Amino acid sequence: MNTPHNKSKISSPYPVLFILAFFCLIFLAADKLRAAEIRKPVFAGTFYPAAEQDLRQNIQLLAAKAEHSRPAIPPDKSLKALIMPHAGYIYSGLTAAHAALVLQNQSFAKVIILAPDHRVGFTDAAVSAVLAYETPLGLIKLHADAQHLRNQTGFRAVPASDESEHSLEVILPFLQMYLGNFELVPIILGPSSIEMITASLLPLLKPDTLLVASSDLSHYLPYDAAVKKDNETIQSILDLHPGLLIKNDNRACGTIPIQILMNIARHKSWEPVLLHYSNSGDTAGDKTGVVGYTAIAFYGDTTMQENENPTGKFTESQGLALVELARQTISMKLGRNIDGKTGKKLQARLDAPPLKEKHGTFVTLHLDGQLRGCIGNLQASESIIDGIKTNAVNAAFGDPRFSPLTADELDKIDIEISILSEPKPLAYTDGRDLIAKLRPGIDGVIIRQGFRSATFLPQVWDQLARPEEFLSYLCRKAGLPTDAWQSSGLEVLTYQVQYFEEHK
Repeated sequence: MNTPHNKSKISSPYPVLFILAFFCLIFLAADKLRAAEIRKPVFAGTFYPAAEQDLRQNIQLLAAKAEHSRPAIPPDKSLKALIMPHAGYIYSGLTAAHAALVLQNQSFAKVIILAPDHRVGFTDAAVSAVLAYETPLGLIKLHADAQHLRNQTGFRAVPASDESEHSLEVILPFLQMYLGNFELVPIILGPSSIEMITASLLPLLKPDTLLVASSDLSHYLPYDAAVKKDNETIQSILDLHPGLLIKNDNRACGTIPIQILMNIARHKSWEPVLLHYSNSGDTAGDKTGVVGYTAIAFYGDTTMQENENPTGKFTESQGLALVELARQTISMKLGRNIDGKTGKKLQARLDAPPLKEKHGTFVTLHLDGQLRGCIGNLQASESIIDGIKTNAVNAAFGDPRFSPLTADELDKIDIEISILSEPKPLAYTDGRDLIAKLRPGIDGVIIRQGFRSATFLPQVWDQLARPEEFLSYLCRKAGLPTDAWQSSGLEVLTYQVQYFEEHK
């Protein structure tokens, strides 16, 4: 019998259904969010097998073929970096396997991958904002350094790159097979400031970090022409000569990642070792238009000791503040007013103990890509801040090679500042020994003979990549015979720099 009391105990089903539907929507949204936070394998099934077991077997077969041609590894050195190709495994898999084999018995907690953009088109460096990358072999979590980099100038998230770029994804299964668990810092590079990216990465390279540059070599040349071009490219990498790498019109899609790796290798005195070379004519058979591939390993001291130079000591923010200081100093000299708020902001950025240390400094001006002034001091006679102010004025108005800078030119010039380590004498026996001891791209060089002297900053190696050419032009700058370096009569000193360029 239904009484009012009994009716009060009979609940309507609609509130319950509403609550259930509400929670279902929440869970579905959460699942969708979690899916969005994972970068799925886009090229599984095309560039490489989509099934886990097939993928493992494919890599194992490639590694078995590569096992027969392992190169000698430098004794008492540890692996620091790799160059790996990123084509479909049927084309570049054998060369990639040569790189992967050196990872056997290695342990890296973090892998930073530098890969080129092929499909989207953007400037600077794209660092994924997902939580993990997925391949048929499992998930790879992103390292906290990825978020750190996205907060740096020149780095940002580009979701479209996550969705469509193969150059990073394709090499991940090789790393998973041989490293097991590691965390990833994925960086896709468009046109970028090589030095800015280098400076941002250097503090992140800990003893448990592997750096990988992803790149194929020449594209669609006939077989013999490709082999010739690729050998030139490989030799410039082995010689750590980025200037030659660019001059040779190398046709490598990953030129920017390779340049950054070469910069870091020069800074850290890493030794490159060629592991393998092939092209698609060797693997797929058609030799009318081929793509080249190489695997190169970089080894360094096990202790991870750095060269005694200022590289990496100063942050990007500090360096760019010094560049702005140089520009403001020149602007005021030309009669332009700097508003108080802007001046105070700059002073706050310059209020850092490292910038009050005494170092040699240089200020370099370029106009339309050509030198417009360069003045500096080699000795640490004043603070970095004072040195930049003094040399900014001298570079703009006191370089005897150029007329004083005009107000019309001010907004057109590009400014670069360099902070020097203390110059140290370099002992050598003859010209050949001198060449052997110089480190292209790392060493700034001072030569002295009597009252004559001259210096080239390390950046000059980018224009004069051959040591013989570098030294001959330096002798000419000092007013000496161009072959004066071939004897032991010169006093030679070397130094290193950390330099920063203006971002316009």
